[in-house]
Amino acid sequence: MNNICIVMLSLVLLVSCGDMAKKVDSKDQLSTDLVRNSKTAQLDEKELGMPAFTFKKEEHDFGILIDGEKVTYSFQFTNSGDAPLIISNAQGSCGCTVPNYPKEPIAPGATASVDVTFDSKGRTGKQSKAVTLTANTNPNRKVIRIHSEVITE
Repeated sequence: MNNICIVMLSLVLLVSCGDMAKKVDSKDQLSTDLVRNSKTAQLDEKELGMPAFTFKKEEHDFGILIDGEKVTYSFQFTNSGDAPLIISNAQGSCGCTVPNYPKEPIAPGATASVDVTFDSKGRTGKQSKAVTLTANTNPNRKVIRIHSEVITE
């Protein structure tokens, strides 16, 4: 009796999965173009208003550091777009690289900076670290980098 119930249940599940596959393959799928609508379909990004990063420098080399030194560099940038730029997150590639970024919106044409502090303690040799900024730009991620060579005394 148990075997018959298991077989029947398996058949029901098999048939219902086949119906789901037909539904997924049908041509009546939902559109993934959820951002554009009839009012914005003809507009390009400039007309919609987009913020944009323009950095003076996207990489900085601290040169030779002695193990244990903490150094900071300010990456200056301008919002070269035509809408307020909002940085939602900044993440260093490791715990030794700590970014500090503006939390308030940066107006079009305004300048600001992302300060990146590097702690060289326990990091000997050539170092290359990245900071990934997430913002309301297109693309929404921007990577800035620092480099150094750490030596021991």
